[in-house]
Amino acid sequence: MGESWRNHLVDEGNGTMRIKAHGSMLADARIVADKEHMNLHRDDRGPEQLVNIASMPGIVGEAWAMADWHYGYGFPIGGVVATDENAGEQGGAISPGGVGFDINCGVRFLALDATESDIPNLKKLAGRLNGRIPAGGSGKGGVELTRSNLKELLQGGAEAALDLGYGHDEDLKFLESQGILQTENADVSERALERGMKSLGTLGSGNHFLELQTVGKVVDEQTAKEWGLFDDQIVAMIHSGSRGLGHQVCTDHVRHLESKYKLSEGMWTNESWGFSLPDRQLASAPIHSKEGQEYLDAMNAAANFAFANRAVLASRLRTVLKLEMGDFGEARTLYDVAHNIAKLETHHVHGATCSCYVHRKGATRAFSAMHDDIASKFSSTGQPVIVPGDMGTGSWMMAGPLNGENQAFGSSCHGAGRALSRAAAKKSIDGKALKHELESRGIRIHASTPNILAEEAPDAYKDVDEVIRLTTEAGLARPVVRLNPLAVIKG
Repeated sequence: MGESWRNHLVDEGNGTMRIKAHGSMLADARIVADKEHMNLHRDDRGPEQLVNIASMPGIVGEAWAMADWHYGYGFPIGGVVATDENAGEQGGAISPGGVGFDINCGVRFLALDATESDIPNLKKLAGRLNGRIPAGGSGKGGVELTRSNLKELLQGGAEAALDLGYGHDEDLKFLESQGILQTENADVSERALERGMKSLGTLGSGNHFLELQTVGKVVDEQTAKEWGLFDDQIVAMIHSGSRGLGHQVCTDHVRHLESKYKLSEGMWTNESWGFSLPDRQLASAPIHSKEGQEYLDAMNAAANFAFANRAVLASRLRTVLKLEMGDFGEARTLYDVAHNIAKLETHHVHGATCSCYVHRKGATRAFSAMHDDIASKFSSTGQPVIVPGDMGTGSWMMAGPLNGENQAFGSSCHGAGRALSRAAAKKSIDGKALKHELESRGIRIHASTPNILAEEAPDAYKDVDEVIRLTTEAGLARPVVRLNPLAVIKG
């Protein structure tokens, strides 16, 4: 299969490679990469999954893999697919695997009007953050909730968190979708509710983190000025999602939908919907079917929980910053993006207007300055695009285009992207030695186990600067500032 897609691979010469439709593909596929990048990252599983998702019923345009692409569940991480809500009798496909298990995993970015010299004691600040920000897989240290509180959060997102005393009024307009997605019933399983009751305000494990950073290099001075960013400024990224609640929502719907498919002549088929897929992990329902609507409603509820979770984490961060830095510790939200979500959007595809669900799995929106669905503050700059790198190298803030819409349904990368699997990283990297090396460079590191450090080591990730270069060449977003790590809290 790997040889097959490579036989159809064409270099577009603009930071993208095209895989022309063949086999069961209903559309071409595009990878944000060049020949050098493709040769460096030769795990064929990600591109093979990209080929598979180009077979999604109702697909419009092309299937995309962002520059941080790598292998995932069904969809590649970095995968973007749009399906027409009006395709067929009940609409195109909506796929839980195209959103992922950590629904609305995303990043909140906050900025301080302070520099590193305004921190009295970085070691003490990092230690206090580690004590105040619960990290790890257990959910220990989460906010105590009643069942009524949890239901309000599933319906109301960041606004409901504000009602519980977490966040600032002015934050809401700088969150994607203002921190709330429409849900009718917020009907999630009892197990999902149980998992949500104890995890609000927790980072989680794996690649989730809270990181203090400094602005190391300003690339776009005008945009940086509009956003209030300057050289050596202290900023913060919070990367977390819907925790066990969202994972359970995905698990419940994936299991239910996968049970409705049978293998026939090499394809997984649901005859009642007329859907045929090359991989069972892509199990989908028509958008307007009962199953499709139930998933979308539950997905939105889990996404609301994630917005609320990042609001609580931001509140906890602000408390520590004020305690350690006084007036210098005031932190404002610049933006908050989702990168595991499916959203109904209007796009122009091959000369026609399409109302479609855009699956973004490990990809973020990168809307232009002209788009209606961004805050007025960004109407002259384009939407902020938050791109975490790795804890030893750096991260970036980018911006959506100034005009029009980018060619990938207004989408961009969401990080550096893995170069090594977690298992391979643990085998080849010494977590304790890495911690010593990073701290010798002035980066404070707190992690629950050495294994987490090994799994999340810089060498386990692609070169974030290369990802930014390719994203820029493809015209998906433009670089604004590069950020350096200062203190890292890992799960």
